[in-house]
Parts: sequence; C-alpha cells; structure tokens
Amino acid sequence: MGLAFERRYSSDLTYEQWKLVAPMIPPAKPGGHPRTTSVLSVLNAIFYRLKNGCTWRDLPKDFPPWETVYDYYRQWSLDGAIERIHDALRRAVRKKAGKRETPTAGIIDSQSVETAQKGGIADMTQARRSKAASATSW
Repeated sequence: MGLAFERRYSSDLTYEQWKLVAPMIPPAKPGGHPRTTSVLSVLNAIFYRLKNGCTWRDLPKDFPPWETVYDYYRQWSLDGAIERIHDALRRAVRKKAGKRETPTAGIIDSQSVETAQKGGIADMTQARRSKAASATSW
C-alpha cells in the first residue's frame, strides 16, 4: 500500500496536497481488518468523479472498485471529513494565489434568485398550453 505520486489525472492530489490532508483522514475502524485500500487512491477517485461528473460506476478501472470509493465517500461525508479536506485545500489554493484564506464576499447571481422566486425547476418545466389549443377546447 505504498504511496505513488504519479499524477495520472489532473484531479489527482499532489504530494504537498496529500501531506496537508492525510492527517484529516479518519483512522480505520477498530476491531476490523486492517485497511488494504490506499486512501490516497480513494481520494483521487473522489476528486476525479467530482471534477468530471461521472457516475460512481464509471470511475476508471485504475482506481479502487467504485463500491469501495463510494463507501469511503459516504462515511467521510457523514463524519465531516470531506468538508474538512475541501476547506483545507481551498485555503491552501487561495493562499498560494496570494488571496486571503477565506473569501470575504459571496455572489448570488440574479438568475438563480429570479428562478427560485418563480417556483424553481417545477415551475419552469410545466407544460404550457397554446392559446390556440385553449380556444378549440372551449
């Protein structure tokens, strides 16, 4: 279970990023079998999926089995590890770019607000009757 830092995909962690997030990985559950899956590979698979938008089943075969990756993702989401990892990486990227570690402002685009006020996706996707169809049905 050695760690290799050959970056196959642009979403793979760098060595520096791994050093930052490795302490945030929850330890294996006590009493069970020792981990045999590389958590670095699991994280890289999670980041691949998030970046590319594929389904769990469509993860490339050079990652651990999709069921394993999903199980880790679900456990880490429930205990907050994914959010802690995301926040740490975001802070590091912002710092490297010469920005404050946390944003000082947020933007809400007017289209999102307007859509929500009208009733969201349900209102936008309702079938519309034409006036001609209404006139003939009377």
